[in-house]
Parts: sequence; structure tokens; C-alpha cells
Amino acid sequence: MSQCPYSPSNQDADWHNAELNFSDSMSYGDYLDLGRILSAQHPLSPDHNELLFIIQHQTSELWMKLMLHELKAAREHIRLSELQPAFKMLARVSRIFDQLVHAWTVLATMTPTEYHSIRPFLGQSSGFQSFQYREIEFLLGNKSATLLRPHAHRPELLQALQEAIVTPSLYDEAIGLMVKAGLHIDPQRFERDPSSPTAHDPSVEAAWREVYTDPKRYWDLYQLAEKFIDLEDSFRQWRFRHVTTVERIIGFQPGTGGTEGVGYLRKMLDTVLFPELWRVRSTL
Repeated sequence: MSQCPYSPSNQDADWHNAELNFSDSMSYGDYLDLGRILSAQHPLSPDHNELLFIIQHQTSELWMKLMLHELKAAREHIRLSELQPAFKMLARVSRIFDQLVHAWTVLATMTPTEYHSIRPFLGQSSGFQSFQYREIEFLLGNKSATLLRPHAHRPELLQALQEAIVTPSLYDEAIGLMVKAGLHIDPQRFERDPSSPTAHDPSVEAAWREVYTDPKRYWDLYQLAEKFIDLEDSFRQWRFRHVTTVERIIGFQPGTGGTEGVGYLRKMLDTVLFPELWRVRSTL
């Protein structure tokens, strides 16, 4: 008689019978510091659904930590004209955004009634106050000094964001790379204040048009442009899924942090990170 596929194999039996002792070595839980991670959820309400709300946002922050790790490294590689590793890092960030898009479907299982059971316990806390998300936006060129205000009560976080806002963005470094490649960029664009938000520049669009017209000559820049488009495409989908989930749960009520809620999030849908790369498609 053949062995049942669900019966333990001899190897499994050996594993279960072994006397394992991790007192002098690192275990799975030790490596991942699961004790602290799994004990970091502290619901304030008696409602069953609050744990979902907490874990949704905590896991998003973990993914954002990885995004920052990848984006900062990609920016440095672009600055040094080392595009191959940057391509891998940018592709990874795009896939993280895809992961976060799907995560909204879990939070969307929370009904308005369930959310309103926990909302009084949230105080003024809001995703708008996520300093990691704000740093990601600054890295991608969406900069505004007014966005520093929610972090004024945390000097260490404020300082990190102040540094991020005056540091050239990922896209700024890419434009510098285009100058190195001999493409013409208006000096005013290349030498502008890095704390200002990305705005459309005709010379940058013309340079990208030249890249797309002659991809063999500018193959690395051509690939970089498509990595940026992939990244913003995924970012847009994440934003859209965010606003749809919020509208599904709270409608057009104000957000907990004092924002317009859905109204504010819909305005953010119009933000364009790499404007010339999108416009050039209409002129090729």
C-alpha cells in the first residue's frame, strides 16, 4: 500500500524526534525578531476589526521602509552612472507598489459600520502623517515644504525630511545623467533649487524625445525611462486603490487627521512625478 501523501515521511519523523536546542544558536524567530513584531499591535477599542486596521498599516510601513532602501540606493547608482543595479532596484519598488495595491483589498473587507466602531479610538492619527510615505514622495520629486508641518512635533523625523526635501530627487539625478550623455538640458532646469517640486520643462521633454527616437544610441537612458514609467504606473494604481478603499469605507467624511479625506486623495491622483516622460508619448 502506498504511503498517504499526508502521512509524515521518515525525514519528517526524524525532524520531530530530534532534540533541537536553539539556546546557543539563532532560530527563525530570533532572526526576524518576531517577538517584538508580533507584540507591536495594541488595539485601543474592544472591536474585533481593529487588528486588521493596525496590521494593514504596519505592513504598509514595512514595505515603505524597503522602498526607501531601494530608492535611495537606486538614486546613488544613477548619480554614479551605474544603471544596471538601479534598474533592478526600481523594478523591485514597482513590484512593492503592486503588493500594496492588493493589500487594499484586505482592508476593503472592513465595512463603514465596523470602521466607525474603532474611529473614536484613532484620535488625530492619520496616514497623512506617515513620514516614510512623505520621504518616498520627496525622493520621487513631489516636494512641498508645507508637507513638513505634520512632523514638526518629532524633531528627528522633521530633520530627516528636511534633508530629503533639499536633496536632489531620483529624477533630478536622471536629468543630470542626460547632461553627461550630451543631451541638451536648459541650465536653469539642471541647476534649479532641488527643494522645488518637479515641473514640466520643454528641454527635458525634447531630450527624452531624442532618447526614444534613437534607443540604440541611448539604450541605458531608454531603459531608465521605462523603469520610471513602470514605477509611476504602479504608484498611480496604488493611489487609485487607496482613494477607492477610503471612499468605500467612509465616503466623503473628513479624514481623522483633519484632511478632506477622499477629496484630498482625489487631488493627489493628478500628481505627475515624471511629466516629460508622459508628455513625450504624444509627440513621438
